[in-house]
Amino acid sequence: MEDLERLRKKRLFLLDLDGTLYFDENLIDGTAELLRCVRERGGRCMYLTNNSSKGGRDYVEKMHRLGLEAAEDDFFTAANAAVRYLLDHGGTERLHYVVGTASFRAQLRGAGIRVTENRDDPVDTLVVGHDTELTFRKIEDACVLLGRGVEYVATNPELTCPTWFGYVPDCGSVCGMLRNATGRSPTVVGKPKPDMARYAMEAAGVPPEETVMIGDRLYIDIACGVNAGVDTVLVLTGESQRKDIPASDAKPTFVLRDVKELYEIIRES
Repeated sequence: MEDLERLRKKRLFLLDLDGTLYFDENLIDGTAELLRCVRERGGRCMYLTNNSSKGGRDYVEKMHRLGLEAAEDDFFTAANAAVRYLLDHGGTERLHYVVGTASFRAQLRGAGIRVTENRDDPVDTLVVGHDTELTFRKIEDACVLLGRGVEYVATNPELTCPTWFGYVPDCGSVCGMLRNATGRSPTVVGKPKPDMARYAMEAAGVPPEETVMIGDRLYIDIACGVNAGVDTVLVLTGESQRKDIPASDAKPTFVLRDVKELYEIIRES
C-alpha cells in the first residue's frame, strides 16, 4: 500500500508508445482513461519513443486520430536525441549519411545538420535509425562507410518494433547485420540512455522523485528510467514479461498488467 501511495503522488508520467499505449492504430485498453486522469490530477504526460521514423508533428496527428490530446512539445523521440548528440559532437560542420526515413533526414536538416545520400561524399558519420524505408542499397552504403572508418551512431538498440500482427526488425537488428558484416558497433543515443528522460523532466520542471517512467521493455524503457534515477513501471502488454525480470540488470519499481491497471491505481488518489 505504501508503494502504491508513492506511485499516486507522481506528477510527471514518462510514457513509451508502441506496446505501452497502442499497437499501430489500436489503443491498448485504459490508455485514454490514464491520460485523462493524469491531466485531471494536475499532472503531465510526456512521451519518450525510440522510433525515429516520424517527428513530433506526426505523433501529434496520430494521437489525434486515436482520440487523444497531445502537443508537439509532449514528445521526445530518438530523432531529438540524435539531433542533440550530433550538434554536441561536431555541430553543423560534419557531413552525415543517414540510414533512416525521409522524415528523419528532414528533422536533421531542419536542425542545421548536414545530410547526404551519397556514400562517395566526404562523410564523417553514419547515422542509423528505425528505417521503414530501408533498402539493400542503404545497407551496402553503410558497410562501405564503416569500412572507411567513419563515426557510427544509432538512435536505439531495440531489436524489434511491435505492430498489430507481431514484430518487425528495428534499429538494433539493422545494426546487428552491420556488426556481422563489418565488426563495427554504434554509439547509441536514445533509450536506455537517460538523456530523453532528463530532457523531459527539465522541460516539465518536475524533479526525479515526482517522475515515473512507464514502458514495456526492461532493457529499454525500464533501464532508461533506472539510469535517469526515477521510479519505473513495467507493463506486460509488450515484449518483456515477469519471467524476464530475474535475468534483467534493470529492475522495475512496479510491475502492472497494463496501463488500465495503472489508471485504476492513480484514480484512487
